[in-house]
Amino acid sequence: MTAAESRTFTDYVRRVARRSGTNFYWSFVFLPRERREAMYAVYAFCRFADDIADEDGLPHDKAIRLAAWREELARAYDGRATHPITVKLAWAVRRFGIPRTHLEAIIDGVEMDLARRRYETIDDLLVYCDRVAAAVGLVCIEVYGYRNPSARTYAVHLGRALQLTNILRDVASDAASGRVYLPAADMARFGVTEADLGGGRLTPGLRDLLAFEADRAYGYYRSARAHLADEDRRDLYAAETIGTIYERILDDLVRHGYDVFGHRAAVSRTRKLAIAASRWLAAMVRLP
Repeated sequence: MTAAESRTFTDYVRRVARRSGTNFYWSFVFLPRERREAMYAVYAFCRFADDIADEDGLPHDKAIRLAAWREELARAYDGRATHPITVKLAWAVRRFGIPRTHLEAIIDGVEMDLARRRYETIDDLLVYCDRVAAAVGLVCIEVYGYRNPSARTYAVHLGRALQLTNILRDVASDAASGRVYLPAADMARFGVTEADLGGGRLTPGLRDLLAFEADRAYGYYRSARAHLADEDRRDLYAAETIGTIYERILDDLVRHGYDVFGHRAAVSRTRKLAIAASRWLAAMVRLP
């Protein structure tokens, strides 16, 4: 790849990340150049797969497109990538030794959204969370760097916390699109029905259910922090940035009484930048 081609592919994946307005973008901004460019490529790869699942069309047609994207991933590892995203991803894979199994798992998770829109138990849901979020975390720590193997547990538990936060924030929009991620067993325990979700009824039972699930998410945030070894805090500040942003989103949901129908929990752009800057400065203080 020539220097000009590299710049073209880098600009492409950077635009994908910036255009999306994702919370994850704020965890990239203070990374060193090579790691930042690798994360743009990883994010663009995930965004492309998600867009296939979210676009209009028949599940069969989406499955065909995802299968083609999986083939393109194989080409990235074989040195035959053809798409701008996977060309840049192939560079990131070589530079940072990203295991293919983690990226395959992300596609597996997206495929679950095509075939399954209900989850019976939390264990069923965690399989999904591990594919669409924890696998992303495992990719990220390879790019960021780590020393202690506990970083892998950190990445998995943080990924679960982030995805559970996403699920709670998006209860209303998911229900409107026919998706219910809250475990059916938990809904039954608190007397919550799909009609409550579809009808936008914030019943006492639903508040209690959302509080229960929020406590579960907070538990994963705590567990992630407990598995972050001191020697990895400097390198994993970007992961801590996104973890903090999403935990503040969960805090916002709690402050608004779990009103998922009247309020979409969020963190302001200014606060995201402040969180990113504070995490970066804390990491710089740890420099030897």
